[in-house]
Amino acid sequence: MVEKIIGHGTWYDKTALQILERERKLGRSLDLIRTEMGIGVSGIPHVGHIGDSSRSYAMAVALQARGYHSELIAFADDKDGLRKVPAGLPKSLKKHLGYPVREIPDPYECHENFAEHMMLLLVEALDKCRIQYKLVSGAEMYEKGLLKNEIRTILMNAKRVGEIIREEVGQEKYGEVLPYFAICSNCGRIYTTRAYEFLPKEDKVLYTCEGMEVKGQWFKGCGHKGEADYRKGEGKLVWKVEFAARWKVLDIRFEACGKDIADSVRVNDRICQEILDWPPPSHAQYEMFLDKGGKRISKSAGNVFTPQVWFRYGSPQSLVLLMLKRFVGTRSLSVVDIPQYMNELDVLEDIYFGKKQISEKKEHAKLTGLYKYCWWLEPPRKPSIHAPYNLLVYLARVAPKGSEINYITQKLMEYGYLKEEKLPEGLSQRIEYGRNWAKDFMEIKETTIRLSPQEISAINKLTDVLQTESDENQIQTAIFSIAREHDIKPRQFFKTLYTILLGVSEGPRLGPYIIAMKRENVIDALSRALKRYRGQ
Repeated sequence: MVEKIIGHGTWYDKTALQILERERKLGRSLDLIRTEMGIGVSGIPHVGHIGDSSRSYAMAVALQARGYHSELIAFADDKDGLRKVPAGLPKSLKKHLGYPVREIPDPYECHENFAEHMMLLLVEALDKCRIQYKLVSGAEMYEKGLLKNEIRTILMNAKRVGEIIREEVGQEKYGEVLPYFAICSNCGRIYTTRAYEFLPKEDKVLYTCEGMEVKGQWFKGCGHKGEADYRKGEGKLVWKVEFAARWKVLDIRFEACGKDIADSVRVNDRICQEILDWPPPSHAQYEMFLDKGGKRISKSAGNVFTPQVWFRYGSPQSLVLLMLKRFVGTRSLSVVDIPQYMNELDVLEDIYFGKKQISEKKEHAKLTGLYKYCWWLEPPRKPSIHAPYNLLVYLARVAPKGSEINYITQKLMEYGYLKEEKLPEGLSQRIEYGRNWAKDFMEIKETTIRLSPQEISAINKLTDVLQTESDENQIQTAIFSIAREHDIKPRQFFKTLYTILLGVSEGPRLGPYIIAMKRENVIDALSRALKRYRGQ
């Protein structure tokens, strides 16, 4: 039996249908179906934050495609406290540790506060990716009293809340303190207070500013004893319960979440259901991106790969593709992966416009659907000119200074990619990506590297193969075979070739790259590398 293709054939279409079925069973209104993403504003946003937004927005788009009104809520946690100075930011921020990020001055003095600066960096990236959203400030929600009923319910049931947290994650502290951070009215810090009593008749929380350990760091309190009115935003709920409160108030039906906050999501699901008497949203858990060294990409760890860096070398749609192509599995990521995703987007476009055939119907629907979602179901009406990314980088590398565009244009006409000198807008931008790549990374292309006798012999053999072989797959296979024939680990041989040809140790598949660069150019580059080595 042939499996029915749902919607555009993607995971998002299937999940949208599951969400609708669940909501019908719950008996909730389908007039507006909201998805959500959280915006952390305590550091420089990285590419992973585009994952939160693109996946939740894709779900909203999938729901819209089925005829339902849906929107993405971008919830900015701008009442959160600053726990540490993120790597790369001014050390002067250290004096603001423990303060709500919205109350911290912008260290770059271009926005009203620290939170706004960080938030707008992400908003800029969302806009470039054409992600539509409704921005909601957490601080404003608290200050306007929009969460007051949920806060009251949680505080009235604080004992049971503490039990749920202990049952789910083994944390005992909320059996002794309230799940609420008051802002100290004396020193202004939020993570130094301990809320110990709720006064329901007065709608106040009693606290002492006694200090607190956060991620191994001690935040010293000022010793003040005070009371906070939760209706006026004089504090905030802890993460273990805050998600639940905002899910109910904002009526959120779906939120993708990273594996790193899975425990908090699980606790909040129970708080939402058992304490607030509200079915939590549907979830889809994804895993985190790692840098090439195996460390999780993080705004506080110093290995931030920002969307702005991606946009210097690749299109917004290629970044969206990275996020949407799959949910499961941890992936390593660095700048050298950008050409791969640019090329992969080209392949999807060829499939969508029928230039590349996929015989299996379900696979064809999945790939064309993925392409359409990269454009939020509004794909281009005609295909773009697919001048290979690496070819553009090579041409930018060898172009005469001051006349790069003319040189690249003439070469593209010579190679048959262009019929006239006028550059289409998409190709013009693609050339700019290639020029930026060449400018920033290709200056080490001609550097001398140390070669073993086996590598010298293997490179000579490869140049012989390239004299006659013109099939990219056969070339890819030949590189593996030549490495093994010369007792070289294929991975090491590829690394050597990438270093010679690209100036970096990793890159796209070499077979297609060599064809795009023209075999004679690659042969010349390999020959020059051998000459430079012998001339050391």
